[in-house]
Amino acid sequence: MAEPASKRAKTEVWEIKKAEDCLFDELSLGEVMIRFDPGASRIHTSRQFTVWEGGGEYNVARGLRRCFGLRTAVATAIVDNQVGRLLEDLILQGGVDMRHVKWVPFDGLGRASRNGLNFTEAGYGVRGAVGCSDRGHTGISQIKVGDIDFDAIFSKGVRWFHCGGIFAALGDATPDVAIEALRAAKKHGTITSYDLNYRPSLWKNFGGQAKCQEVNREIAKYVDVMIGNEEDFTASLGYKIEGLDENLGALDPSSFKKMIEQVVKDYPNFKAVATTLREAHSASVNGWSAVCWMNGGFHQAQTRELWIHDRVGGGDSFASGLIYGFLSGMGPKEAVEYGAAHGALAMTTPGDTSMATLAEVKKLVGGGGARVDR
Repeated sequence: MAEPASKRAKTEVWEIKKAEDCLFDELSLGEVMIRFDPGASRIHTSRQFTVWEGGGEYNVARGLRRCFGLRTAVATAIVDNQVGRLLEDLILQGGVDMRHVKWVPFDGLGRASRNGLNFTEAGYGVRGAVGCSDRGHTGISQIKVGDIDFDAIFSKGVRWFHCGGIFAALGDATPDVAIEALRAAKKHGTITSYDLNYRPSLWKNFGGQAKCQEVNREIAKYVDVMIGNEEDFTASLGYKIEGLDENLGALDPSSFKKMIEQVVKDYPNFKAVATTLREAHSASVNGWSAVCWMNGGFHQAQTRELWIHDRVGGGDSFASGLIYGFLSGMGPKEAVEYGAAHGALAMTTPGDTSMATLAEVKKLVGGGGARVDR
């Protein structure tokens, strides 16, 4: 049974549960992998790697915990071996609650189930970032409906639930698990968000774009806040963005506004739609902004020229900043500014996850520059 209205805080277009009535502010469902980072080198020439943890949906929970101080958890599956325990150690360092992790027995070889690895180089100048995933038959990709008791989880109080298109592409049953979780969240009055996060490599042997759109169009029916970038809405939901160049590089907010107007007509359940806008002059210099539609109005974050250290996770950090804004009672204009600022800061440091602080986000939103703080 959904929570009574008296236990939820009302905003412009929705009611968000009060923090004191909930066990968690946010819960993410998705895969968490070990990332091997060669630093300034290349994957195929490096002899040493820095290890991080990361995953599109998980990164949102970690950002909300470490930067914004909220209580977050992750629902996932991890194979119980030394690599899995390394993942555990990294996740716990990030402060994300692991009580809803399903530990999968290790068969001694990894033939039945294993933990995912993600090799990613950041790119530099004219050399773009490169990712090489090694994530076949992972524990979370084999999850089935009923493996996680989402009804029990959401009955204890969760203010916000986040999932995404990476999780939906991992296995035959993961789209159904995503829908199972979204339905349970909505049953209990939890706000739901979904980041389309299109990855061609994940859909390559899973039906391609046709299957991607079939899956995401069904999932979209259960989403309150839809998030993505320019490629995501085209590849995952099939919307054409007028005036977008073939490299998906031009920043033209008016084109996205037209697209979003059609999106919200097709999905009247969307309470907000947010898209990041990136113009990649090179791997090292990007134009960066974001647009949020809510309650019939459009709100654009200020456009910044960024020097990129590591672009991976920038969109996830945008999502966590946006969600923080909404959970804090901000309107869409302020929330999208927090999202864009947090995403910008996350791309100045290595790794998938944010190293920014709330004070730094507030400073950037307020127009603060890069002068030394002493």
